[in-house]
Amino acid sequence: MGRTSDAKEKILGAARTLIELRGYSALGVAEICKSAGVPKGSFYYFFDTKEALALAVIDDHWADQERTWKRILASEGEPLDRLRRLFEATQAVQRAGQRDCGTVSGCLFGNLTLEMSNQTEAIRGRLQEIFDAQVDMIDAVIVEALARGDVTVADTREAARSVVAQLEGHVLFAKLYNDTQRLGPLWANCLALLGARTEMAGGL
Repeated sequence: MGRTSDAKEKILGAARTLIELRGYSALGVAEICKSAGVPKGSFYYFFDTKEALALAVIDDHWADQERTWKRILASEGEPLDRLRRLFEATQAVQRAGQRDCGTVSGCLFGNLTLEMSNQTEAIRGRLQEIFDAQVDMIDAVIVEALARGDVTVADTREAARSVVAQLEGHVLFAKLYNDTQRLGPLWANCLALLGARTEMAGGL
């Protein structure tokens, strides 16, 4: 059982890395297995199709990201401070990726949305669920901030969607220009979008 589980993890890890670097469409099963160091037959033992692998990679990546988001957003501190720490964690991930492979990898979910959302309904639906979950988590923080009078928004959920969209957009630009400095204005723009009090913006 241990060896079987290890082979599956190797395939998932290799596929995730290759998808981040090159995208989904250009990859073949043989290349994924070669990168994972497992025989091609192992792939079909775990996954019926390449799409099934892509969905598993998405779920695996989201499980990691969701834990990070929940840990940061549910931690102690003022709501805007927690949101700022989430942005800082996103920047740190992109900088680490650039150090490791020489290029900014961007967001796996955003990359696949651009590449795959019009090609497979299963992947489109799963990505929608993930982005909706992200909006839910950001919305909860904005609701807290609004109750404290730290922000001024008419619709917290729409504001949360805008925050997630801005985060994705800045990461996209960082990937396009291979420059994590493009993430620099992210927090100031978020505060402006939320109508944060001047003293809150200065303090954070």
